[in-house]
Amino acid sequence: MRVPLNWLAEYVDLEPGATPESVQEALVKVGLEEEDVHTFDLTGPIVVGEVLEFTPEEQSNGKTINWCRVRVAADGEIAADGGDAIHGIVCGAHNFRVGDKVVVTLPGAVLPGNFVIAPRKTYGHVSEGMMASARELGLGDEHDGIIVLSKYGIDAPVGTPALPLLGLDDTAVEINVTPDRGYAFSVRGVAREYSHATGAAFRDPALAPAALEATGFSVEIRDDAPIRGVVGADAFTTRVVRGVDATRPTPPWLVARLSLAGVRSISLLVDITNYVMFELGQPIHGYDLDKVAGGLVVRRAEKGETLVTLDGTERKLHAEDLVIADDSGAIGLAGVMGGASTEISDTTTDVLIEAAHFSPVSIARTARRHKLPSEASKRFERGVDPRLGRAAAARVAELLVELAGGTIDSLGQTIAADETPEAILLPAGYVSGLIGTEYTVAEETSALEEIGAEVTVVEGGLSVVRPTWRSDITDPCDLAEEIARIIGYDRIPSRLPVAPPGRGLTRTQRARRRVAQTLAAAGSTEVQSYPFVSAETNNLFGTADAATGDVPAIKLANALDAREPFLRTSVLPGLIGVAKRNLARGLVDLSIYETGLVFRPEAGASLGYAGELPNGTVRPSEAELAALKAGIPPQPHHVGVLIVGNVTPKQPGQEAVPSGLADALDAVRQVALAAGVEIRVEQGSHQILHPGRTAALYVGETLVGYAGELLPSFAAESDLPRTVAVAEINLDAVLAGGTDIVEAQSIFTFMAATQDLSLTVPVEVPAAEVQAAVLEGAGELLEHIRLVDDYRGQGLAEGHKSLSFALRFRAADRTLTAAEASEAKLAGAALAGERFGAAIRD
Repeated sequence: MRVPLNWLAEYVDLEPGATPESVQEALVKVGLEEEDVHTFDLTGPIVVGEVLEFTPEEQSNGKTINWCRVRVAADGEIAADGGDAIHGIVCGAHNFRVGDKVVVTLPGAVLPGNFVIAPRKTYGHVSEGMMASARELGLGDEHDGIIVLSKYGIDAPVGTPALPLLGLDDTAVEINVTPDRGYAFSVRGVAREYSHATGAAFRDPALAPAALEATGFSVEIRDDAPIRGVVGADAFTTRVVRGVDATRPTPPWLVARLSLAGVRSISLLVDITNYVMFELGQPIHGYDLDKVAGGLVVRRAEKGETLVTLDGTERKLHAEDLVIADDSGAIGLAGVMGGASTEISDTTTDVLIEAAHFSPVSIARTARRHKLPSEASKRFERGVDPRLGRAAAARVAELLVELAGGTIDSLGQTIAADETPEAILLPAGYVSGLIGTEYTVAEETSALEEIGAEVTVVEGGLSVVRPTWRSDITDPCDLAEEIARIIGYDRIPSRLPVAPPGRGLTRTQRARRRVAQTLAAAGSTEVQSYPFVSAETNNLFGTADAATGDVPAIKLANALDAREPFLRTSVLPGLIGVAKRNLARGLVDLSIYETGLVFRPEAGASLGYAGELPNGTVRPSEAELAALKAGIPPQPHHVGVLIVGNVTPKQPGQEAVPSGLADALDAVRQVALAAGVEIRVEQGSHQILHPGRTAALYVGETLVGYAGELLPSFAAESDLPRTVAVAEINLDAVLAGGTDIVEAQSIFTFMAATQDLSLTVPVEVPAAEVQAAVLEGAGELLEHIRLVDDYRGQGLAEGHKSLSFALRFRAADRTLTAAEASEAKLAGAALAGERFGAAIRD
């Protein structure tokens, strides 16, 4: 919100010597954050001049210029630029006469765009300045003629500084208004806040215009489809002003204020409605009364109904759209934009003024549905004073009389809002307990009365009725915030909380951090992706219900993207999307990981909370907390890894090493090491992973995840290379069996004995199970075992394969003999033979 300071000073006394910075500093005290300062960027001598004479001169290019003699200082005085009282000026405009007073920018002046005025030779003359147009001064777009002051009723002595006469000496401060404080989208609201910050006297502009009674104009509010049980409108005021002159120019002071507020001048009648909206915070709409058929009806749009809005766009209306209609149909989108059929124009003589109060939810939905944000909808969405309409309509009527020459008619109608804010009980001691500093009852009462609330002392505390313009105040927490804000935030002590001894991160939190740090230290890059996916994606990556075959998933009621309305059941879709974007940008060698929540509702479980949500001002009961928790699905932490491209780039003396399943399994081992658990790898299958290159991951007998390579067909559909290694692990399940205790292994001083073992087994027997059997059978002397070869070919019986293992034996108290190592090896081979029919290969 931009607030011109001269405008602000009309309704609150600014401190002596106030600057934009000091005003912003005061507003910051009451929670209005400073943004910027805006001026007209005009400096130097810009004065009132009088045209003494001019001579038209036709040029060779067909253009006619005027060589003018202009008085810029009174007789006997020196001009503001230090020159003579009479200047010669070349002017290309023709909308002035001898004796007219104009705005003259003298040498030394600087106009917007850093345009410096200096004497210069042009068209055979030395022009000592410039007679300015509205556009050159930043007052609008008009550039065909210069500003003739008599056109605006301005008569000032020659040589008078022109900027104050035109309102161009003003400055606007821009503040950031939070969504809950819609009343501050007005000069009235900001003036009140400045009064709170400084104690200066506040003069409410809503009390100035006389809200005259008007009758005879038919207005009906008919809402058969309220949203959330709230009707679309609860207050509506109309007034009629006749005999206006729509061709009159908007006074420069009004144009200047609107410009500083960030709105361009359109026409006098429209500018007046915009001016009052910025002044009071009440959006106003004006109709050409002669174009309105009958009375007005506020209703929902009918099926198939269309409306051409003021921007010339034909819009197909939705059944929820609130419209203003007359006997001909819809003539405006309520609270958003008027219709073209009743638009005010230069031929308008009678104006119908509308000032209404609309439901914030209804206006917000309409504005977003039609992608049509406006200054009016911005205010209605955030809350407008429902009792302000009559004063705002009277203020518009007052300005139409003063500036457009109209006459107020008795025709009109008022439907007043019958909403009376409910009293809020503020318990004794509540504010002090919440804020952390002591406030007396007198201080609390004074602060609340200052913001316009009605306060009554009752048993147990204060009964507070909020002002009608503060729809954001709904409970004791809001009242406490207002008391702290008005009395001053500097009253609140600054104390750092003391951490209880023995507290800190939980074991699970420490373990999750270790996992992430370990993967990062191994060369992976952490990423974060949105948790929203499509139903098809969830079906690909989720685990289906055995009974129905469907993947249980949570669908959002108000999704950001209608194509992805479900919460993810796996972190892999997000990693695939990140990889796709990076590959498209030339980053072809990637190792990325993500840790985050997935959402795994149980099949058939009832989700959500069916009852009425607890009041946010008190702690819910244990029963309410249990019911709320029961409606929340399991949300385990998962870690996912994706590796694509080369793990070792091509370099002199070494070919590139492509990534694959082994790298995904290596990431799994890193997670296991960081978590302090052993993850067992077995042959597995997954609908999105390559058959035969998929590992199921177990902690004990619990399946905790998968690792493997994406199906080549799916990788191609995702614009990824043929080989993409991935792994996903349920961290919560892994950490449930982990430990923070790391047992250091003893350093053995005795020599190790190494041997090899080759076993033939049926091809369907997993190598990991054979290796586990050898490890178990060999006993404690076997320090390390590693699979080095998987051979299938000549010399083997059909349906068999040969698995070769490298074994390392060591004892803690002696050097092993070859016989002892061989005995342990054969014991391992014997157990593998017993379980899988393994035989030692010659």
